[in-house]
Amino acid sequence: MKRREFLTGAAVAGAASGVGTLAAPAIARAQDTLEWKMVTTWPKNAPGVGVNAQRFADIVTEMSGGRLTIRLFAAGELVPPFECLDAVQADTAQLAHATPYYWVGKSPALNYFTTIPFGLMAWELSAWMHFGGGQELWQEVYEPFNVVPFYAGSSGVQSGGWFNTEINTLDDLKGLKMRIAGLGGEVMRRLGVAVVLTPPGEIQPALMSGTVDAAEWVGPWLDIAFGLQKAAKYYYVPAFHEPGPGLEVIVNKDRFAALPDDLKAIIKYAARATCETTLADFTFNNIKVFSDMREKFPEIELRQFPDEVIEAMGEKTREVIEEVAEKDPLTRKVHEAFMTFNRQAEAYQAHFDLPVLRMRQLVFGG
Repeated sequence: MKRREFLTGAAVAGAASGVGTLAAPAIARAQDTLEWKMVTTWPKNAPGVGVNAQRFADIVTEMSGGRLTIRLFAAGELVPPFECLDAVQADTAQLAHATPYYWVGKSPALNYFTTIPFGLMAWELSAWMHFGGGQELWQEVYEPFNVVPFYAGSSGVQSGGWFNTEINTLDDLKGLKMRIAGLGGEVMRRLGVAVVLTPPGEIQPALMSGTVDAAEWVGPWLDIAFGLQKAAKYYYVPAFHEPGPGLEVIVNKDRFAALPDDLKAIIKYAARATCETTLADFTFNNIKVFSDMREKFPEIELRQFPDEVIEAMGEKTREVIEEVAEKDPLTRKVHEAFMTFNRQAEAYQAHFDLPVLRMRQLVFGG
């Protein structure tokens, strides 16, 4: 099933599920002991994503002194990976750990809370979420779906993907079958790529079997852990489409409202702690894996997209996000807030992060 067909179907199913008719849970008393289920879109114990989902669950259990215990279910253990939001809406699970753009069939505004091509870096997205009004807009977007969102960190700058052929010109993209998520997928489609979306656990088999000719996942740490280097040798970095994608913890709104104030605060600040540890975890392990990746796997050929290709990606990105912004008034509102901060961040980074990285390369670069 194509991603757009699936997510549209999920949106219809969610609307038809009668979530709004569910009886609200009784207010939990301070001395009550609760056990909640948390579903994820990630394979069991997946590095970075699955592990930090478990860390969130463990932090909540520890900080609450066992009054709120969270039992984690990996992708497919309780519900299929792309049905996690529906499960939280329906109270089949009380929480989910995922990324917002998996649910764009419900609202196109959710793209902005994961990432857009050429958009905010990880720390910039966190700044916008926590201090720039992003959290309030996110809550507004999720309001009709009976869930409360919390930002849960980022994998940092991602990789452009693994390809079975070199990309030297725009013509090299035409006709390729590529696993790629989010708005980056729509950009690639407009450049002639046949876009496919598979759950994370199915990426490597799809690339090995020839179901796809190229695939993007995350970055060196997870890409190598998932064995993508066994299926393609041209590794394009960095990603144009995911400069700092966000992760989420979403909670059933009625369940959350029924909690005592201290348990609400524990969930909020456990997500905040997970935000920091997730980015640190990805940053450390991406650096470590990349440092010896080509020595361990000499068949890997590292590449960057040519300027001609990047410029075309940029042109199509502007088209795509303007069209997305016109979908509905709330998406336009989110788009304008995001893009305002994105422009401000670009102007700032041009004088700070970008020059300091160049300075470091000048002094210590080999």
